[in-house]
Amino acid sequence: MGKDVIIACDFDSKQKTLDFLDKFTGRKPFVKIGMELFYAEGPAIVKEIKARGHKIFLDLKLHDIPNTVKKSMAVLSRLDVDMTNLHAGGTIRMMQGAIEGLTRPDGTRPLLIAVTQLTSTDEESMRKDLLIEKPIDEVVMHYAHNAKIAGLDGVVCSPLEAGKVHGVCGEKFLTVTPGVRFADGDVGDQKRVMTPAEAKKIGSDYIVVGRPITAAEDPVAAYERCIAEFVG
Repeated sequence: MGKDVIIACDFDSKQKTLDFLDKFTGRKPFVKIGMELFYAEGPAIVKEIKARGHKIFLDLKLHDIPNTVKKSMAVLSRLDVDMTNLHAGGTIRMMQGAIEGLTRPDGTRPLLIAVTQLTSTDEESMRKDLLIEKPIDEVVMHYAHNAKIAGLDGVVCSPLEAGKVHGVCGEKFLTVTPGVRFADGDVGDQKRVMTPAEAKKIGSDYIVVGRPITAAEDPVAAYERCIAEFVG
């Protein structure tokens, strides 16, 4: 599977999303639909964007008892998305249930990836809030390994962790990495960022890019620049 750039469509309405996607008259980008847009517009927005020819990463981060996740994934599989996700912290059994639910009667299913630890979680909050005493790097790799054991396709991780994840879980285990900025762009509130070219070099399989594209003066040109730097 080749590398690709996923645009985070973090809009709060159908109109804003479609107005943005209307700019792309040539290449149809892979798009991420997160909680904000999905909760605002429901499954209909997924179907409409899919009908326009876009691949979709449905970013809802499921985390519940195994049976509930299994049933929920069965519903999501009918939306014909290309990728979806859950929290690895829900245990191997929950992730296995997710795979069972996501797999359609014909044996096909979307890619399923796991969130190890959110980027907003640091080592101090893990210790104080979650009572996890292990170093965060060790926890992330352990969760990634659990996801592989469960049969998942990959994890969401920092670009800085992509190479290490591949070392633990193998080169075919996908790394989907946010936190990507252009070298000459505004890093915003991000402390550790990586350019598309650096993410490619370190082994990321997919990069998720939001504001550097969605807030750009020319989003299509920004997207094509990402493609050129990351995919080549």
